[in-house]
Amino acid sequence: MNSSVAIVILNFNGKHWLEQFLPSVIAHSESAEIIVADNASTDGSETWFKAHYPQLRWINNNSNLGYSGGYNTALSQIVADIFVLLNSDIEVSAGWLKPVVDFLTNHPQAAAAQPKILQFNQKTHFEYAGASGGFIDRLGFPFCRGRVFESYEEDLGQYDDIDEVFWASGACLFVKSSAFHEIGGLDDSFFAHMEEIDLCWRLKNLGYSIWVVPQSKVYHVGGGTLNKQNSRKTYLNFRNNIELIYKNIEQNFLVKTIFLRMILDGVAAFKFLFSNGYAHFFAIVRAHLHFYRMLPKIRKKRKILRSKISNRNTKGVYLGSIVYDYFIKNKKSFSDIVKH
Repeated sequence: MNSSVAIVILNFNGKHWLEQFLPSVIAHSESAEIIVADNASTDGSETWFKAHYPQLRWINNNSNLGYSGGYNTALSQIVADIFVLLNSDIEVSAGWLKPVVDFLTNHPQAAAAQPKILQFNQKTHFEYAGASGGFIDRLGFPFCRGRVFESYEEDLGQYDDIDEVFWASGACLFVKSSAFHEIGGLDDSFFAHMEEIDLCWRLKNLGYSIWVVPQSKVYHVGGGTLNKQNSRKTYLNFRNNIELIYKNIEQNFLVKTIFLRMILDGVAAFKFLFSNGYAHFFAIVRAHLHFYRMLPKIRKKRKILRSKISNRNTKGVYLGSIVYDYFIKNKKSFSDIVKH
């Protein structure tokens, strides 16, 4: 590796995760600077960290700014060629840094990349947040090599090739600092969830490429801040998904895609309602009300982004519908859906 690397772990009341996983990061990241950025935790994280790791850097954010705002604030204070945005609930493995850093260093058009991400509690299977690289379908539904909706494939080496993808996971995101600053960083309004897809989409609209380098491997607990049963997670996922589509999709597909997503999101909402998921039903309703209320601001963002588009890169876009493939045609694995 000949690039300077800063590993930045965003923390919010995650002292237990730091206690469990920071030692592995330190043990396997000799060539990188390790920094913890804290979103105003109240669980004693700072006191514990400074007592045990005084040699490492700690950045205080004044409030809980979420993933997007927390990282934007922290990264504005850090100088490095490559940022590694690492969740606090991830165990890294020996040699995890070099393959991804070397790849980014040797490929000028590559702006970001991720390692292979496996489940910490079931290390033989891919993890939800990224698996072996992210794709997106024509209606804006994200999925991964190794994970489609709630189906997680066993890792049998079937996705061990270095591949260009549509998005790289925010759980362990390697991004060139120059590209990150050029695109204006993460969108603060997202707070958390899907902000990395939005970032990657904006980078691809500038002609950059996004990659997965499975020779690097990490293990993710997942749900460390919000678990899947939390209706706030549902709200953020639906709210941010509809916004990232509106902001970034090509003009020819905008109206049709938004219209179809409204219908499918409505189906999802009533599915929750009829299965006693009242909180999730109202979370989806609130997500769409927020979108309508914020539409003038989102439209302004879209106009600014469209003025910057050059050499749009659509690699990693699946032109079919994973909703149809998964629920109607019963295709549960990535390789059944996307043929390389």
